[in-house]
Amino acid sequence: MRLRALYAGLALLLAMFAVDALGAAEVRGVRLWRAPDNTRLVFDLSGQVQHSVFTLSAPNRLVIDINGAQLSTKLDQLNFANTPITSIRSAQRTPNDVRVVIDLSSVVTPKSFTLAPNQQYGNRLVVDLFDQDAGAPPSVPVTATAGTPQLPVTPAQPAAKLPSVPGGKRDIVIAIDAGHGGEDPGAIGAKGQHEKDVTLAIAKYLQQQISQEKGFRAELIRTGDYFIPLRKRTEIARKKGADLFVSIHADAAPRPSAFGASVFALSDRGATSETARWLADNENRSDLIGGVGSVSLDDKDRMLAGVLLDLSMTASLSSSLNVGQKVLSNIGRSTPLHKRRVEQAGFMVLKSPDIPSILVETGFISNPGEALKLTSASHQQVLARSITTGVRQFFMQNPPPGTYLAMLRDQGSAVEPPREHRVASGESLATIAQRYQVSLPALRKANGLTRDTVKVGQKLSIPTTALASQE
Repeated sequence: MRLRALYAGLALLLAMFAVDALGAAEVRGVRLWRAPDNTRLVFDLSGQVQHSVFTLSAPNRLVIDINGAQLSTKLDQLNFANTPITSIRSAQRTPNDVRVVIDLSSVVTPKSFTLAPNQQYGNRLVVDLFDQDAGAPPSVPVTATAGTPQLPVTPAQPAAKLPSVPGGKRDIVIAIDAGHGGEDPGAIGAKGQHEKDVTLAIAKYLQQQISQEKGFRAELIRTGDYFIPLRKRTEIARKKGADLFVSIHADAAPRPSAFGASVFALSDRGATSETARWLADNENRSDLIGGVGSVSLDDKDRMLAGVLLDLSMTASLSSSLNVGQKVLSNIGRSTPLHKRRVEQAGFMVLKSPDIPSILVETGFISNPGEALKLTSASHQQVLARSITTGVRQFFMQNPPPGTYLAMLRDQGSAVEPPREHRVASGESLATIAQRYQVSLPALRKANGLTRDTVKVGQKLSIPTTALASQE
């Protein structure tokens, strides 16, 4: 009888462990991203968990205890290059408790939080390791689980070296924001194309082309595949001294037939159409994906702050609509438009009272035909050229004080500085003339051409506006 009771007790105990194990969430995958000032680990979970994080020294380690979970993935496939992580170990301490130990090469400041299911993701545990010495270059993420196909990101092109600007006048700074990034892929095309990859490729081409313009300098907000909170994107632009903020995105819609590029500026009263409202809500949810909390208001006199903010926002919005229309008009010469006017919506990333800001939806990645174009390097370059032309047109008419272009205007110079252009793949003499707003006859004459045929790599002299207008 005693032996039978002992067996019954063991069976009950094992059953209890089995029930607990069945109720435990699974750690199904681990993803790693490197940002300039931190390393982010994301644990993909099948349900909710409790967790705790603490550090150890001599040697430096980070311990993550995940309660109510079972490990069902391997951690040895992660790429630790350019991160403070040297290795990761794990153990199933009990049927319901997982311990992960991260070996570190340097001291870090950890921050951790859990995220509820959102869009394509389930429950997640996010652990950020902030560097004490920021500035390490980001690396491409390597996942420990099979994921959706990744579009190869176009390698960064070195920005052209700017000629010296006479009189010590400063460059006009354009901040280029590649939408989404890291664990936030943005919209996903029918063949697995990720919006975050398309936007980064276009942003890099745009940086290269704008920086080739004398008196301009382009700065990337995101240089690799990592997540940046929406509010921080405008903070980075401000620190870089931006005169204009351009956010690059690729649309998605429930109907795959939707097509065309759009340009948005901020609206104080909300969206101007149902489509714009849907887009604004979709983009603003990005902060939920990245796990960003609310931002508290500064402790200032509300009336004074409100008046100053209103004045600044009005001026910024006016400039945003102006430059947005020029960009939209130029994009419309090279690709179909979704709307022929600048739309206005409540995109979080545009809410900068002191920097004119536009959001360019380069096309619908949810449209199979447009998705193929958006992943094409030649089309990405065409889009970048169109945006560059619109930006340049705006600042030729509205140069900020203290800049090289403002100096030309103040000197009463109607002639722009001489320019050279190296022909890129997919360009024609007509598209180059359109980009620089000169006539074909003037461009032919400036280069001694009798035909419109040009070769890749060929250098062309771009006539000044004054000379071109005489043709």
